[in-house]
Order: sequence, then structure tokens, then C-alpha cells
Amino acid sequence: CEKTFLLNSELIIHMRTHTGEKPYQCSHCDEAFNKGANLAWHLKTHKEKLYQCSYCDKTFYMNVNLSRHMRTHTGVKPYQCSHCDKTFSKKGNLSHHLRTHVGEKQHRCSHCDKTFSEIKHYICHLMTHDGEKSFKCNLCNEAFSDSNQLFLVF
Repeated sequence: CEKTFLLNSELIIHMRTHTGEKPYQCSHCDEAFNKGANLAWHLKTHKEKLYQCSYCDKTFYMNVNLSRHMRTHTGVKPYQCSHCDKTFSKKGNLSHHLRTHVGEKQHRCSHCDKTFSEIKHYICHLMTHDGEKSFKCNLCNEAFSDSNQLFLVF
């Protein structure tokens, strides 16, 4: 991608988002992380959980996580889009949605320069270049490189 960094260490950490490398392994479970700081936060989930959800059995180490979880039960969506009427329960979902208004497409295909705003669409597109046909029709057994082609068969 076209991101630049002042420190080589920042570049190394960023490159892990592209390679999928996760060198920081949790010693308590199978989770792995691309940053040591993310592992440190994760390790807290294995400690005594102090905050209990009043709707279900989930418990949390931090109150902020309980508050975020409670929105799944209450339906509260405190984050409102400034361009339309959509609301979101998580700030990250609002940030993701805002890209649809500004046309930001941060994922660029190195094969054909096509750009994508969502990583899942970018990854599916990459599969069209490698020739691998991972999507198989259950009715006719024909295979496709793009899942959307499954719906065009009939």
C-alpha cells in the first residue's frame, strides 16, 4: 500500500496487516496477535472478570466492555452518521459506514489497480487473479473464483 512511516518498527508492525503474521501468541488459549500491546490487552480477559451482564452470563474484565456489550441487549445505538439517519452501536461501525459517503477506498489491488473500501471485497477480488476457484455450486458442482458468480448460473 502507499502508507509511509517514520520508524522502521512501525512499518514492520503495519506489514503484518498485509501478511497476516501474528507473532504474539497467548499462553492461555489459541489467540495470536500482530502487536504485543494487543496481546497484553487480551491477557486481561483471562484474569478474574469483575463485571457481569445483567441480561446473560457474560462477564468482563473492564466496565467499558460490559457497557459496549449491553447495547446488544438494549438496542442502544449512540453513534449517528452525520450524512444520513443511520445509527450504530459501535464507533468502529460508524467509521466503517462513513467511508460509503466519502468514497474512500483504501485497499488497492496490486494486479489491476482496482480499489475497494472493504477488506472482504478486496480479498474476494484477489482470488480472481490467482485462478483458484474456491466457490462451488451445490447443484451443478461447477466452481467459480467469485462468489457472486454462483448466483448468475441459473
